[in-house]
Amino acid sequence: MRGSISALFSLFSILLISFSSVNSASVQENFLQCVSNQNLPSSPISEAIYTPDNSSFVSVLQSYGRNLRYMTPDTPKPIAIVAALHESHVQATIICSKTLGLELRIRSGGHDYDGLSYVSHVPFILLDMFNLRAIDINVTDESAWVESGASLGEVYYRIAEKSPVHGFPAGICPTLGMGGHLSGGGYGNMMRKYGLSIDNILDAKIVNVEGRILDRKSMGEDLFWAIRGGGAASFCVVLSWKIKLVPVPEIVTVFTVGKTIEEGATYLTVKWQQIADKIDDDLFLRLIVAPVNGSQPGTKTVNTSFIAMFLGESERLLTLMNDSFPELGVQKKDCIEMKWVESIPYWAGFPNGTSIDVLLDKIPKFVSSLKRKSDYVQQPIPKSGLEAIWKAVIESESVGMQWNPYGGKMSQIPSNETAFPHRAGNIFKIQYGVNWKEEGSEISNRYLKLTEKLYEAMTPYVSENPREAFLNYRDINIGINSNGTFEEGQVYGLKYFNNNFDRLVNVKTKVDPDNFFKYEQSIPILKPH
Repeated sequence: MRGSISALFSLFSILLISFSSVNSASVQENFLQCVSNQNLPSSPISEAIYTPDNSSFVSVLQSYGRNLRYMTPDTPKPIAIVAALHESHVQATIICSKTLGLELRIRSGGHDYDGLSYVSHVPFILLDMFNLRAIDINVTDESAWVESGASLGEVYYRIAEKSPVHGFPAGICPTLGMGGHLSGGGYGNMMRKYGLSIDNILDAKIVNVEGRILDRKSMGEDLFWAIRGGGAASFCVVLSWKIKLVPVPEIVTVFTVGKTIEEGATYLTVKWQQIADKIDDDLFLRLIVAPVNGSQPGTKTVNTSFIAMFLGESERLLTLMNDSFPELGVQKKDCIEMKWVESIPYWAGFPNGTSIDVLLDKIPKFVSSLKRKSDYVQQPIPKSGLEAIWKAVIESESVGMQWNPYGGKMSQIPSNETAFPHRAGNIFKIQYGVNWKEEGSEISNRYLKLTEKLYEAMTPYVSENPREAFLNYRDINIGINSNGTFEEGQVYGLKYFNNNFDRLVNVKTKVDPDNFFKYEQSIPILKPH
């Protein structure tokens, strides 16, 4: 009986695949016809559409795919890509995708770590925002309107063109898209001074599920709250953000000091935990933990790199370090003074002195397969715990961690001020990361397992009930919503949003009752409409 059922299932699968290939062609035709009916003569949408039979389809699809794990021949491809050139193209894409029952994926910079902004396992349309990248800086009122397709690097560059004493608190990867980065929180090395990107957003222009263009006033404060940290892709498409510029000094100072286990990394890490979230708000002192080759052939050790971003000159930084963290031994020769905008390439891993023109590059200097995860640490990890962690890091072979300190402004903003909940009570946030160039599913699975093994080894030292996670560090391993239910969404939703999850669900149910804006980790609705 089991064999006959299996045979019937196989036959059904073959028929379904055959039907799907024919059906996808008709769906594509219906979509193209629908958007052409929505077309504005002054902004023809045909110039923005790429279908699989278009010679540029693959290059457009791959140009903003930042994880090679999701750029294989077997990766599901969209029925069509709409690389919107005008806001009317966004409106038409939403209306027609909803009308035809197609899933919509929205991509700004393509840095969704698990590819959810450009991959789906059901028929879908990819709305690509990279052409909508206008930046309008107003130094007089210290604000700027930036479109979702603009990169962080472009925004930083344009701000610096207008003023040497203004900046914006956001990430250090120049190719991140403003759309997704800001809607998930926007985490950067000025967060202890100014908070996250979302704490410095004044307004937004969106397209809702009905295809209407709304601003903060017309969308209402509930939705404006939700798209700041709750992931806008669950609610709407963000066309542009109005951001608040923040003051930066004419000179900032950076340094990188590395220490291995043998050079006292354990003691220094104990001390770092005591001061990193309490030190002067002008200082952000990241700790990177990574496995490296030992001094003896065939041995491994752990290197800890202390990377500083200081809003001020080196003399004041040295005084601060000597008072608060003299054990690190930072000296004048370690400190590099530069303009704020010049610190972005430095933090992004470019050699010191790299021209800021690199901020205008649309393609990252290094593209690979990768995996990321996140955690929050709320109690200092003791020396014995660190020693156990070093062992796990060495066993991970190539998986590293970034430990990013909290405190300062992050501890002053209430956890429900925006949808991003991870505020006071956290000492630091962890990002786990591994990159690889080798191809093949077996190799990928090996790196994924090594990452999960290190993540599990960290369990005793991180937050619990829930084990919190950061939305912008996308991680489908903490839960996915296969059936669109509240119960499934709650599994990952509480980890990402903690006590803000229920409010996000209520906003979602109100503004998108049919759950059109959905993906594997979207905010669920209370019940099917």
